[in-house]
Amino acid sequence: MTLTRLLDTTPPSLLTIAACGGLRSAPDCRTRRTYLHLSYSYASPFGPAIPRDTRPTADGGPTEILHCTSPDLVTSLRYAANFWNGSDLTELDQLKRRSFITLLGGAAAWPFAARAQQPAMPVVGLLDQRSPDELADRLRGFRQGLRDSGFAEGQSIAIEYRWAENNLDRLPDLAADLVRRQVAVIAATSGVIPALAAKSATTTIPVVFIVGDDPVKLGLVANLARPGGNLTGVNFFSGELGAKRLELLRELVPSVTRLAVLVSPANAKYAETTLNEVGPAAQSMGLQVQVLKATTISEINAAFATFANAKPDALFVGHDPFFNGRRTQLVQLAARYAIPASYSARDFVQAGGLMSYGASIADAWRQAGAYTGKILKGDKPTDLPVVQSNKFELIINAQTATMLSLPVPPSMLAIADEVIE
Repeated sequence: MTLTRLLDTTPPSLLTIAACGGLRSAPDCRTRRTYLHLSYSYASPFGPAIPRDTRPTADGGPTEILHCTSPDLVTSLRYAANFWNGSDLTELDQLKRRSFITLLGGAAAWPFAARAQQPAMPVVGLLDQRSPDELADRLRGFRQGLRDSGFAEGQSIAIEYRWAENNLDRLPDLAADLVRRQVAVIAATSGVIPALAAKSATTTIPVVFIVGDDPVKLGLVANLARPGGNLTGVNFFSGELGAKRLELLRELVPSVTRLAVLVSPANAKYAETTLNEVGPAAQSMGLQVQVLKATTISEINAAFATFANAKPDALFVGHDPFFNGRRTQLVQLAARYAIPASYSARDFVQAGGLMSYGASIADAWRQAGAYTGKILKGDKPTDLPVVQSNKFELIINAQTATMLSLPVPPSMLAIADEVIE
């Protein structure tokens, strides 16, 4: 008795079979026989399909088509030739040798032709001075902005990531590498230094930046409304909110008279903005200011070590991507020395810091992703005004305040966007 049936609804094409070494039995299936019948056919994404027959053999085992793995098409065709010569073929119905070879050759060409007709997926280069481990939430925001514009990573767009791992000297080379790869857009996502590196690397590839200071003063664009050139992006004002942040710190720590301000000289623009904002505000409040500088992990430790001899009443950590990347270290040191500290982003407070006030940086990344999508759709950077983020948030860690014996005033609780208990 002969049993014949189709084994599945998504059969392999002739190319699939050829590329897998022909219709042959594996060493552990030598008693199985293979039958090829072209009296049945049905659609496949890769071309004509071969139905598969199952018949009993002399030892009672079923016949089947076994798929091996061989990327060498020439070898596969040799196997197919052996197949035709009869080494493994028991029955070949309604098929002549010339028809089989012609059909096999045509099936082999179809996938390559189809692949050649597919449009190339656009590639975005993302340049950041930090490491990806520190930016999971922000990367989600960037991808969300792309999705809002109709682009999904891995489906309709590819992203080439370049991380400097807090080694700022690498940024020019990383930017140049993205230019050599001819990406469609460069997203410089960690402030002025990556943005300037991208600007120096290309005058033709569009660049979308995210900066915390005035991009006109930074030299990135000529005008906020009409950027000119190949750069545009998002300005989220974190560096320009220093006076307001100091005011909130003093409200939470009313006894403060001596203030330490931590900045990084490596990001001179950020350091300058912080000191220009905080200095006059502190002077108007009658505060004594001590400026601390750190550009490495060891220098952060050394800055806090000075508190053993001259402890300030509060610490103001300047906005800087480097500090954001070292937020766990900064928060732990502030706890060790029991110093109330103010930060520029919620990331610090989520890590255990006392308070933060600034723009929603995750939302700024989302806006940068949306602008990247606009450019991919054909908009020109010079026609896209710089987005000025207007979403600001005050975050307070009530548990840290309790550890520092600081009662949070009801007035601050009332205006806080989030209180971490």
